[in-house]
Amino acid sequence: MIIDCHGHYTTAPKALDAWRERQIAALGDPASAPKASELRISDDEIRASIAQNQLRMMRERGSDLTIFSPRASFMAHHIGDFSTSSVWAGICNELIHRVVGLFPDNFIGAAMLPQSPGVDTKTCIPELERCIRDYGFVAINLNPDPSGGHWRDKPLTDRYWYPIYEKMVEYDIPAMIHVSTSCNECFHTTGAHYLNADTTAVMQCIQGDLFRDFPTLRFVIPHGGGAAPYHWGRFRGLAQELKKPLLSEHLLGNIFFDTCVYHQPGIDLLTRVIPIDNILFASEMIGAVKGIDPETGHHFDDTKRYIETASIDPVQRQKIYEGNARRVYPRLDAALKARGR
Repeated sequence: MIIDCHGHYTTAPKALDAWRERQIAALGDPASAPKASELRISDDEIRASIAQNQLRMMRERGSDLTIFSPRASFMAHHIGDFSTSSVWAGICNELIHRVVGLFPDNFIGAAMLPQSPGVDTKTCIPELERCIRDYGFVAINLNPDPSGGHWRDKPLTDRYWYPIYEKMVEYDIPAMIHVSTSCNECFHTTGAHYLNADTTAVMQCIQGDLFRDFPTLRFVIPHGGGAAPYHWGRFRGLAQELKKPLLSEHLLGNIFFDTCVYHQPGIDLLTRVIPIDNILFASEMIGAVKGIDPETGHHFDDTKRYIETASIDPVQRQKIYEGNARRVYPRLDAALKARGR
C-alpha cells in the first residue's frame, strides 16, 4: 500500500465557508451566532468534493489511503474563544467522519482540536476522545501556536500540554504538529509560518526532556521537518552544547518527518540525512503548493515521483510508503488488518 499521512479537506463544499463567516461575524453578538445544525451539506456534495479532487488525484498518482483531517489554515484557533473553537472543531471533524464513511477504503480520520490561546489544554480532551472512540480516527493535529503567529503559549515540552499527551499515550495515537493561519504580517502562512513551526517544534524537543516523561509519545513533523534536515548538523551541535543525548536517542524514537517536500533535491537530502525509519510518505495534495513545476512538467505536490527517483532500495521505499505509517499509527494498522489489508 501507499499511505499518505498528510491530507486536509481543502475542497469542502462552500457551505462550510459560509457558515464559518457567519460564526466570525457574530463574535461580538453571540446571540446571532449560527447553530451547528444550520450547516447543510449533503452526502452528494461531499462525494463530489472528494471524487473530483483528492480521490481522482490519488488514483492518478498511485496512492491508496490518506490520513485526512480538517483544513489546517481553517483551524484558526486565534479567532474567538474556546466556545468558538469547540463548535468549529466539532463541525469540521464531523465532516471528516462523513468523508471516511463515504470512502472508507481511501480515507481515515485525524482530528482537529478545539484549541484556544492560553486556555487549559484539558478542554481539548472531550473532542479528542469523541473522535477516537466514536469516529475511529487514528491521530490528531496539534497546533503549537494557537495565537496565529505570535507564539504566546508555552513550548511543546511544557507541562501545559501534558493533558493532551496523556490522552495520546492512553489511545496510542500520534500528533501531527501543524500550525494554522498566520495573523502576523511578518509570516506568510504556508511559506514561513508553517516551516518556522516545524523547525521550532524540533528545537523545542531538543531543548527539553519531553520523551523522558512520555517515552511512547510520537510526533509527526510535517513539510519534511522544516529546516531540521537541512541543518541537522547545527541541531546535533546544539544538542551537544545543551548536554543532551545524541539525537538518535533524544529524538528519533519519537519524532518522524513527512515527505511534503516539493522538489527532488529536497527529498534526496531528507532521505540521506534522516533515517528511513523516521520518514513517512505524504503529499498534502491540493494544499499549499498546487501548481505545476515548469522544470518537470509535473505537479509540485506529486511527491511519489520524488520517492520513486530517490536513491533508496525497494525495502526502504516500502517503509516510507507503508511500513512506517503502520508503526507510527497503530490504530491505522489495526483498522487495515481488520479489513484484511
